[in-house]
Amino acid sequence: MTGRAVLVTGAARGIGRAVATAFAQAGDRVAVHYGSSADAAAALVAELPGSGHVRVQAELADPAQVQRCVDEAADLLGGLDVLVNNAGVFVAHPPLESTYEQWQAAWSTTLAVNLVAAANATFCAVPHLLARGGGAVVNVSSRGAFRGEPACPAYGASKAGMNAMGQSLAVALAPHGIRVGTVAPGFVQTEMAREVLDGPGGDAVRAQSPLGRVAEPHEVAAAVLWLASPEAAFSTGTIIDVNGASYLR
Repeated sequence: MTGRAVLVTGAARGIGRAVATAFAQAGDRVAVHYGSSADAAAALVAELPGSGHVRVQAELADPAQVQRCVDEAADLLGGLDVLVNNAGVFVAHPPLESTYEQWQAAWSTTLAVNLVAAANATFCAVPHLLARGGGAVVNVSSRGAFRGEPACPAYGASKAGMNAMGQSLAVALAPHGIRVGTVAPGFVQTEMAREVLDGPGGDAVRAQSPLGRVAEPHEVAAAVLWLASPEAAFSTGTIIDVNGASYLR
């Protein structure tokens, strides 16, 4: 088989779709993970350039399903060289407007999907990466880990946790030929952000960047693709900001 074997979580739409497309365009074989968007995942697999692409399903909040998904992807692709932890949820729960029950539910769901699932997927991917002599894990975080998310503090916390997890694993796995990097986008022109960007506050969001716009999904995908490349081997542990200078740290 030619090309690398790549698993992208949350690949049916948005950033994940762009990431899957970028790897396929580079000649890699992609496992498109989806939770409930089976039709969108199937359509993407059919549209990706090249051959050998597959789709795999899992509810990422369930650790057993995560393990099954990673193992199934490796089996269908004939191994695994790259894992992209892209899937995530954004559940609004402003602290002064939420009930305690809503607060608890938002934290539980957000951490389970955004952080714990990524940790579990990475753990399950490591044996497959080791079997290939090494590989790469790329996490898709957010500028919210640094600037804060006042209406969704669990989201900001989950992404900050993802950043710290990625750096810890970069140190732990480097001696085994596995590099770990993270991309932290700002606002991106996706379906998830459409309500905000097309609404009355859209211009204010775009004005956060001196470029006067938000990122396109392919711009985030380009950073992910580079971090997974051999050329980025010495950049293991890094966090790349893709936010158009809307937040500097």
